[in-house]
Amino acid sequence: MSSDESPVSLSLAGSWQLELDPNDLGVSEDWFRRSFSREVKLPGSLDGQGIGELVDLNTKWTGTIFDRSFFDAEKYASYRESSNFKVPFCLQPETRFVGVAWYQKEFEVPQGWNGKALTLFLERVHWQVQAWLDEREIGSGESLSTAVELDLGRLQAGQRYRLTLRVDNRLSIPLGENAHSLSDHTQGNWNGVVGRIELLATEGLRCERLEVFALLESRSIRVEGALQGALQGATLQLAVRARRGTEVQGGAALVVQETAVGEGGVFEGEILLGADALLWDEFGPHLYELELRCGDFRRTEVFGLRRFTVEGTQFCINGSRTFLRGALDCCVFPKTGHPPMDQDSWREILGRIKAHGFNHVRFHSWCPPKAAFEAGDELGLYFQVECAVWPNAEAVLAFNSPAGIGDGEEVDEWVYREGERILRAYGNHPCFVMMACGNEPGGPQHEAFLTKWVKHFRKRDPRRLYTGAAGWPELDANDFQVISEPRVHQWGDGLDCRLNGSPPATTYDYRDCVSKRQVPVIAHENGQWSAYPPLYDTGKYCGHLKARNYEIFGAGLAASGLEEWVSDFVRASGKLQALCYKEEIESALRTPGMAGFQLLGLQDFPGQGTAPVGVLDAFWESKGYLEAAEMRRFCGELVVLARLDKRVYSGAESLEAIVEVAHFGLRDWKEARLSWKLVSQAGAIVDQGEVDVPSLERGGLREVASLACSLSKVVEASRCRLVVELSSGVESVANSWDIWVYSEPIVSLDASGVAVVSNCSDALTALEAGMKVLWYADAAWMGSDVALGFTPIFWNTACTQQQAPHTLGILCDPEHPALKRFPTDCHTDWQWWHALRGATPLNLELLAGQVDPIVRVIDDWYTNRDLGLLWEASLGKGKLLVCGLDLSGAENCLVKRQFLHSLFRYLDSPEFAPKTAVSTEVLWEMSGGKTKESGSLGQSDSC
Repeated sequence: MSSDESPVSLSLAGSWQLELDPNDLGVSEDWFRRSFSREVKLPGSLDGQGIGELVDLNTKWTGTIFDRSFFDAEKYASYRESSNFKVPFCLQPETRFVGVAWYQKEFEVPQGWNGKALTLFLERVHWQVQAWLDEREIGSGESLSTAVELDLGRLQAGQRYRLTLRVDNRLSIPLGENAHSLSDHTQGNWNGVVGRIELLATEGLRCERLEVFALLESRSIRVEGALQGALQGATLQLAVRARRGTEVQGGAALVVQETAVGEGGVFEGEILLGADALLWDEFGPHLYELELRCGDFRRTEVFGLRRFTVEGTQFCINGSRTFLRGALDCCVFPKTGHPPMDQDSWREILGRIKAHGFNHVRFHSWCPPKAAFEAGDELGLYFQVECAVWPNAEAVLAFNSPAGIGDGEEVDEWVYREGERILRAYGNHPCFVMMACGNEPGGPQHEAFLTKWVKHFRKRDPRRLYTGAAGWPELDANDFQVISEPRVHQWGDGLDCRLNGSPPATTYDYRDCVSKRQVPVIAHENGQWSAYPPLYDTGKYCGHLKARNYEIFGAGLAASGLEEWVSDFVRASGKLQALCYKEEIESALRTPGMAGFQLLGLQDFPGQGTAPVGVLDAFWESKGYLEAAEMRRFCGELVVLARLDKRVYSGAESLEAIVEVAHFGLRDWKEARLSWKLVSQAGAIVDQGEVDVPSLERGGLREVASLACSLSKVVEASRCRLVVELSSGVESVANSWDIWVYSEPIVSLDASGVAVVSNCSDALTALEAGMKVLWYADAAWMGSDVALGFTPIFWNTACTQQQAPHTLGILCDPEHPALKRFPTDCHTDWQWWHALRGATPLNLELLAGQVDPIVRVIDDWYTNRDLGLLWEASLGKGKLLVCGLDLSGAENCLVKRQFLHSLFRYLDSPEFAPKTAVSTEVLWEMSGGKTKESGSLGQSDSC
């Protein structure tokens, strides 16, 4: 029976009796025969009600702890104490219970239910359940994805009965401890029942199966199903009406057709909806209701007319090519510790995803409840659902993950059972367009096993597309491949990934990857760029999952004397994260034939060591540095793209760009106008132009114009913005890219009276003589072991085993006189790529917060070191400017030359007046206590 059937129901929500069974003795001791002493509320979880053991050092977490330093490192010693217990690797419940719990409730069968068939409906139980009615066992269930329904039989009206549930949330089947369906890294491994808990009463009919197949060519549907308890030959009525909000133009609003029940209760029928029946897609999520009637029995099912197919290497919705702009939902719900079960909550979550320009959601190693599918149907989002498993992920084999899939373990049979349950429960929802067995599988037989799994379910239900798993393997049987190759950073790339290893440009795409495949390619978990976590938001964690990890990081920040900078760290690192995501997404969009991407992530991920990778926090709320409207400029159904060979120019050059449009919108644009302008930092228009675009067909990537403009009008060093807008009638879209133009005449790269040194001995000699000193720090400086790149941290350093980079960009004051002639914002931007190459982060902890660096490095939230790249101080009558940037080869690099020019003009001005004094001893210790010969500046990459 579906949750959409409408029999008489009796809610069992409210107070239940509880008995915990940590030693699993209840079955052998017949606990269903006795009464329980504790009270609990259902729907709900034990953790959410503070029931279970207090978490401590002995807690056995469900999920791999990738960095074990918490258990022995001195810096965590105080957090290992029971009175102050806090873990850094995930959100933390106050209490936790993993094992068997028994729930019990008495109920009275309502008058009028005499002779009716009763079913117990548990919308989401976590996750294996047995049930008894008085002393009679009535059945069991095991799903992590769908409702459990158990027959109680026909009970006596007015009589009281005792219902007992045994719920077990142990990992008794090796589904993978990191699967988001049950891991402590995400929702938490909770024990309980959420959603609807009720008795359903019918006359005895039960709909075992009801499937609606859309036939677009004839604007009709084929209905197939099976009724248990129906007599062969009984008449069924199938009635179709438009769902509220879907208008049927020129056709009947209600279609009724009769069919007969066949042998075994099987039935089928085809219903013509009319030529004007509306299709379902992201632009018009039109819905219909099918009502099945047999006597007093009613069953209602919502469906949409849609067909999701493959055309070459791209997807089609109803025959039109689409591009999947995907966000991941990793089952992160800090307030409840389990997914919401109501439509309003899902409308809000999915509405925010769509507002940011996404049309697709991948549910990573879990399947959402019915309310999510209903909201997805209404909003027009394309879902990829997975069978709640992450078996033996290759990335964590070294951490003794459970056995792989295809090895004969019980998980092999379970994913078939779970897949069938998911299709029966949610298969009619038009938003449900893709399905995978799970995430990143392992095991020597996983490819052969998943090939059979894909073929089985594609034959079982061809209304959607199938792939074996997300991430890998690439199977010939897959309808589409979800692989990590088409993304900026691969696991382990460190400083060699494209954004760290190659000068900035907007020309890169993944056509080589796509051209090697015959089916659609989706980028697997692209992004993963972290920003500094919003530690000031701990008050938002008002449910039972607390941000104790944030409290640890906040204490570390305070110990370094940096707590006042937390908001600036979040914003500056977030701006860097946002520009990395822009390039990541645009690289996918400018790839001919690519099918889509699945970003990890739009939302912060609180586990696996804490990964603040979202522009939204764990509550799907803005962190203040990239709003939805801005993100839609580069992540939407129609995006303007510009291919630029570089980001840095001299005033003697011309800017040249090829303009493309990735158009996967609602309709063709018959006539369009493309306008562009290059605007200087001061707001002056350097150049502009317009181009007619006679037509722009939807469904692909198209080059629409090339542009060129002289930069000779840029007479001062400036950040300029190329803005390109495409308009047609009242519709318009725009996008922009920043470039840097360095045109200011530079006479020399030195300043009178300035000693340029590269070691402490020379610096002290010059300072004692009362000179101005520019000191280029070397690799001996404290902090030089910190790997600084252009990008922020990938995922987090705890989970990736200290993979570089170890920092989150820079924070500076653009108005500081030292940067007066070096145009910059407060955060890392593309021009900094050239300046940051080979830079040495300077650890300033010995100055105990006395120095505010002109250019600060934002450190990893795990270490919170006081790092700088440019800082100043005085010693005696001398004045010191210490620089960790490698400015060698400045004569061949516009950025380095401009930076040096700005520094020397500052050193040569009265504004160079350091306010902080430093001692000789501190300088010696900070610089490694070594004396080196001063050397000339060498060569570096030109730009």
